[in-house]
Amino acid sequence: MANKSRPKPSKLAVYLYIPNIVGYTRVLMNCFAFAICFSNKRLFCLLYFISFVCDGIDGWCARKFNQVSTFGAVLDMVTDRISTACLLVMLSQTWLGFVSLLALDIASHWLQMYSTFLLGKSSHKDVKDSSNWLFKAYYGNRMFMAYCCAACEVLYIILFLIAKKENENLMDVSIESIKECSLISFLLGLSLFGWAIKQTVNVIQMKTAADVCVLYDIDKKEKH
Repeated sequence: MANKSRPKPSKLAVYLYIPNIVGYTRVLMNCFAFAICFSNKRLFCLLYFISFVCDGIDGWCARKFNQVSTFGAVLDMVTDRISTACLLVMLSQTWLGFVSLLALDIASHWLQMYSTFLLGKSSHKDVKDSSNWLFKAYYGNRMFMAYCCAACEVLYIILFLIAKKENENLMDVSIESIKECSLISFLLGLSLFGWAIKQTVNVIQMKTAADVCVLYDIDKKEKH
């Protein structure tokens, strides 16, 4: 008996995949959150964090319902990068160093995506051939990556909450918060470690992806 191939999904069907609908919800949630970020900081932080949690939910839905799609992966990454970028822009009002973190985040992920296409890989998280143990550990262990990402977002949310004035020195405020031995100080300490790992991975990712681009050019010239 001949095997019947599965019917090809329509374009609308892909747009309406469950994980993609979760992605659209995240976009709307972030739009509303940033619209009220200065008038209601607590609600903003709650909505922003829920949106971040939904980032894990849409991935679970994609695997659970066999609805993994390139569009969904791009939507997911673009939503992550834009939401984090907007929060870093707001934090840059207290310290311009956040702009450099924003540049690093965008540059490393853009280069990683581009190098992924050059290598013909289906996912930017496929780094099994990397020689760097931290890079492989980050993308190879979902729990570890989730901790680092969550730590990063939680740190930015806390800093946004404790910065009461635009010209306030966040370093001084953070040190004072840690000295208070409260829940905030515990979360700050816990998130700082994961944040540092993620920034290190971003640097490794940018350098590794840049090397792929350079080697691609060298190989192309050798063939000609």
